[in-house]
Amino acid sequence: MVPDGLVLRPYQQQAIDNWFANKGRGTLKMATGSGKTITALAIAAELYRKSSQQNKPLQGLLIVCPYRHLVTQWAQEAQKFGLEPILAFETVQNWQGELQSQLLAVHSERQPFITVITTNATLIRESLQSQLQFFPRRSMIIGDEAHNLGATRLEASLPQAIPLRLGLSATPERYFDEQGSERLFDYFGSVLEPEFTLKDAIAAKALVPYLYYPILVELTEAEIDQYAELSSKIGRAIAIGGDINENEALTALLMQRARLVGAAVNKLEALRTLMLNRLQTRHTLFYCGDGSVEDEVTQESTRHLAAVTALLQDELGYRVKPYTAETTLVEREELRQQFAQGSLRGLVAIRCLDEGVDIPAIQSAVILASSSNPRQFIQRRGRILRPSPGKERAELFDMIVIPPNLGRESWNTERSLLRKELRRFIEFADLAINSGQARKILLPLQEKYQLLDL
Repeated sequence: MVPDGLVLRPYQQQAIDNWFANKGRGTLKMATGSGKTITALAIAAELYRKSSQQNKPLQGLLIVCPYRHLVTQWAQEAQKFGLEPILAFETVQNWQGELQSQLLAVHSERQPFITVITTNATLIRESLQSQLQFFPRRSMIIGDEAHNLGATRLEASLPQAIPLRLGLSATPERYFDEQGSERLFDYFGSVLEPEFTLKDAIAAKALVPYLYYPILVELTEAEIDQYAELSSKIGRAIAIGGDINENEALTALLMQRARLVGAAVNKLEALRTLMLNRLQTRHTLFYCGDGSVEDEVTQESTRHLAAVTALLQDELGYRVKPYTAETTLVEREELRQQFAQGSLRGLVAIRCLDEGVDIPAIQSAVILASSSNPRQFIQRRGRILRPSPGKERAELFDMIVIPPNLGRESWNTERSLLRKELRRFIEFADLAINSGQARKILLPLQEKYQLLDL
């Protein structure tokens, strides 16, 4: 049941209409903060209404999320729609008995409907897989941050018997994984109109406008030596076989270099210079270096997080706390409240704020990890632009490492790799309030690598 007083935006209603027109399949490509969760639950509510009119009422809803904190957020929103979900994650004893009981009640018609919210990690386990075969046939599945579900093992765990499917993601296409993207769209259905971009979200006031300040950072001599060695290996790997999907050696080398760049020493110097003038500010998010893939957190990223925290907290007296995948759900809620109230001036994060975490109190962000993964890039920036009472705009300080001059031999390789990355920075600069100033900072990089066409 749709909550009283809920008014859907036109693009949300259009997405709902198009999902039904596509016969109950499809993927919504909507910017962070544009209301994907509400749209998805409104689709489920409308589906229940329509199916009940035809005397074939919807009997089940399965929602799959990548992280534990998203299960809690989905549960809160689902309850507003009159649902009482089973939260199937972590300790099996906490949910398996209740799931079995409710499934039996639905099959014996003693209960009309069942809602289950789970995580990707629980989805692949036998404890849940053994129960999914008993899920009612008239059911719907919602895949949140659905790009994750294109991974081979996760895609294989998605229930084939559930006919009605909806995928949600600001960036459904998987980075350097065309086969995974194909698997994803084969299961959930193709991207539905309207796509709702960052520009659309700002225009609709679903996200706040922002100021964008690129900060160009150079590598140290020792880092340049490592970078040159890795770049030489990358060039050879590309020459042997440039398809990253088939070339594991190339993938590993690119990740190694991303980690090196992500934790560049001079980023700490740039951070110190920046924050010396901002010690009175609050509500600041710091993204640390992470060149890892998916949810792996590396030693480099952990060290970088510790170094950033020490610089801010111990040296500058700017009160911050780390916010990582290891932070418990109870601690996360406490940190969010302290951050919103301003008693905690900043949060230092690696990954776990990339997807779905709602901390709209963020006023400014310092991005020390300029991810080359477009999904992370878009998620991080969208996360910072969520509206909040009294928040008229956001500020983003984006640290970009300047590739060192390695001579003509590697110039073409560097130019090719930089083109993809620089295109995203420029797109973000163009949407900023201070677009002219931001573009001017990026201009030397464009000139150096003859990328003025971007």
